[in-house]
Amino acid sequence: MRLVVLPGDGIGPEIVAATEAVLEAASQRFQLGIATTRELAGQASIARYGRPVRPELVELVRAADALLLGPTSTLDYAGEPGPSAIFRKALDLFANIRPARTYPGLPGRLGAMDLVVVRENTEGFYADRNMAHGNADILVTEDVAIAIRKITREGSTRIARAGFELAMRRPRRRLSLVHKANVLTTSDGLFLAACRDVARDFPEVAVEEIIVDAMMAHLVRDPARFDVIVTTNMFGDILSDLTAEMSGSLGMGGSLNAGARHAMAQAAHGSAPDIAGRDLANPMSLVLSAAQLLEWHGRGRGEPRFGEAAKAIEQAVAACLAAGEKTRDVGGGKGTREVGAALVRRLSAPAAA
Repeated sequence: MRLVVLPGDGIGPEIVAATEAVLEAASQRFQLGIATTRELAGQASIARYGRPVRPELVELVRAADALLLGPTSTLDYAGEPGPSAIFRKALDLFANIRPARTYPGLPGRLGAMDLVVVRENTEGFYADRNMAHGNADILVTEDVAIAIRKITREGSTRIARAGFELAMRRPRRRLSLVHKANVLTTSDGLFLAACRDVARDFPEVAVEEIIVDAMMAHLVRDPARFDVIVTTNMFGDILSDLTAEMSGSLGMGGSLNAGARHAMAQAAHGSAPDIAGRDLANPMSLVLSAAQLLEWHGRGRGEPRFGEAAKAIEQAVAACLAAGEKTRDVGGGKGTREVGAALVRRLSAPAAA
């Protein structure tokens, strides 16, 4: 597996270092043959090359098997798209898969849960992803701003299929379609119609349709009810941050950006410059994202050992949480490096995990 690693900004280099160590331990234990190439993106790339992502880097990532991206400080790029947006668009990473679950050592804020938000990743209200040229967030006059939302049948169909295929791999086989078709009758109406068409191919999956504002209430009332949630880009962004925090902390929120041929592991949270360099950041979000990346790679290539490695990483995370080997945001007292080392120890001694 050829993996490009971009440490990113803020806490990025710290949690990426911990994640690389975990991947190396998994690679040795399961004979994965992971070969990593480190490159620059974000502020470090601006300092050296004058831009957050240079074109040559996009081609390098496109030629590799996968990408591990540390958090980046998008607001600091003077209006230029950040690395995450660039790679999502350039590699057509249309599915953002964000699991949220509780652990015995980390009780959820609102009860037990084990769900996945499947978020469309390439269109919707995101201004940098839905125009061939320019930006879809438009200042008409000094006092009037408009935003263009793009929903396509193709985009809706393929995110729905990704969600249904995921639901088929999970024990409960339940799927919730989250929308606002009562107000956005044309665009979310198209999204729902495409999802319903896909649903006919998966009669084994139980499907419900929920309006997004009602979904917020249902989630906080009974998170255990939900299994796979499929929705459009902005709704999915908001819902997945909510569910990650409900599971215990946004620092536990794994995130995989996947397409037909490429995938990018990325923590669900930002670069947290206020704690950068202080050994406080929780590396588990990026570690769990890397586990998702291994599972995606192995499933696509018919190599079960990558899936086995992903499960072992998830088990190591659960064991560390149960043993109190965790950072402050989830009730522990360990630093970033200590948590990373604890994960590596458990992966290197499977009997102990």
